[in-house]
Amino acid sequence: MSATARLSGRAVAQDEAAGDGVEAPARPLAASSPRFSPLYRQIKALIMGSMQAGQWRPGELIPSENELAARYGVSQGTVRKAIDELAGENLLLRRQGKGTFVATHHEARTQYRFLRLRRDDGQEPEAMVSTVLECRRVRSPGEIARALALRPGETVVMLRRVLSFSGQPAVHDEIWLPGARFRGLTAERLASYRGPLYALFESEFGTRMIRASERIRAQAADTSTARLLGVESGTPLLLVERVSYTYGDVPVEVRRGSYVTREFHYQNELS
Repeated sequence: MSATARLSGRAVAQDEAAGDGVEAPARPLAASSPRFSPLYRQIKALIMGSMQAGQWRPGELIPSENELAARYGVSQGTVRKAIDELAGENLLLRRQGKGTFVATHHEARTQYRFLRLRRDDGQEPEAMVSTVLECRRVRSPGEIARALALRPGETVVMLRRVLSFSGQPAVHDEIWLPGARFRGLTAERLASYRGPLYALFESEFGTRMIRASERIRAQAADTSTARLLGVESGTPLLLVERVSYTYGDVPVEVRRGSYVTREFHYQNELS
C-alpha cells in the first residue's frame, strides 16, 4: 500500500478546510491503535519511516515540502508542521537556502547533544579526549538484558572509557551495546577513531541514537573510579544512568557515567 493510500481522503479534506493539526477521523497508521492521530503526526510517522528504512540517510537532503506534500497528498502546511516537530526533536536539520537534511551525529551542533556537562564558568568545554580502557564481548547481566530487550545471557559489547577536558578526567563511562548489532566493534577500532562515539555508531554500524532516558543520582567514588578520575575515594560524584533508543524506540545502549562536578555541572533544559 502506498503512503498516500494510508491517509483517508476525508482526513485530508478536513485538514485542508480546518487547518493543520486537526484530529483526523481517518484510519490511524497503526491499525492496532484505538485512537485517531492528527494528520501532521501521520505525515511525521511516514517521514520517520523513510529515515528508518534508509531511504534518507543521516546527512542527506530530504525532498522539499512541496514534493512531500505532493507525495502524501496533503497541504504544504501539514508537511511543514511535521518537519517542524522533527527538527525540534533534532531528527531533521534545516539549513537556510539549502533545504532540510537528516540530522547526523557528525554535525557539530548535534554530535554532543546527549552530553550535558558544562563548565561552571560558562565557557564551552574544550576539546574532549576519550581514553578507552577496555572493550570486550560478554554475556549480558540480567539488568542490562532487560534494559536492552535481550534474552538473559545474550552477548553484549561492554566498554569502559574516561572522558577528559583540557587534560582533566571528568567522566568515567561504562557502556553496554547489543552484540549482534555492534559486531566488529573492538578496542582497537575505538582507539583509532577520532570523533564522537555516536558518530561512529551511526556511520559504521547503521545505528543512530534518536532519544535517551536518564536517571541521575549522587554516589561516592569507589577506589577504582576515584583513581581513574583523579579524585579522593569517597568524593561525591554524579551518576547518570542512560538508556538510548534508535528508530522504532528500540533500546540500543545502556550507559552509566560517573561525573566529577568540581568544575563542571550537568545542565538540562526543560520545556
